[in-house]
Amino acid sequence: QVQLVESGGGLVQAGGSLRLSCTASGHTFSMNTMGWFRQAPGKEREFVGCITWNGGNTYYADSVKGRFTVSRDNAKNTVYLQMNNLKPEDTGVYYCAAARTNAVLTTAGFYDYWGQGTQVTVSS
Repeated sequence: QVQLVESGGGLVQAGGSLRLSCTASGHTFSMNTMGWFRQAPGKEREFVGCITWNGGNTYYADSVKGRFTVSRDNAKNTVYLQMNNLKPEDTGVYYCAAARTNAVLTTAGFYDYWGQGTQVTVSS
């Protein structure tokens, strides 16, 4: 089993930045691709970005491309989501996810482990 804990959420004004962290514990050797998803009130969970095990491949949703960056530090079992130029439509609960598969994964169903989420609120 793998446990994921997100941190770094909060309230920020439009145009501001936040960095989310996700730290893993447990059987972390089974983790490969790490992903970030978000869910706004009344909407389905959507893919934000992901990174493969060695960081060689990253992939982003069109809505965040050029503004968000996913990175990871395997020595610390931590993945990050740097969010710049935030917009009110970025508001939601952000979830970290881990997959045993090492590939670009944009569908929630391919991920095996999930964190509890952290709230990000962007005011206009």
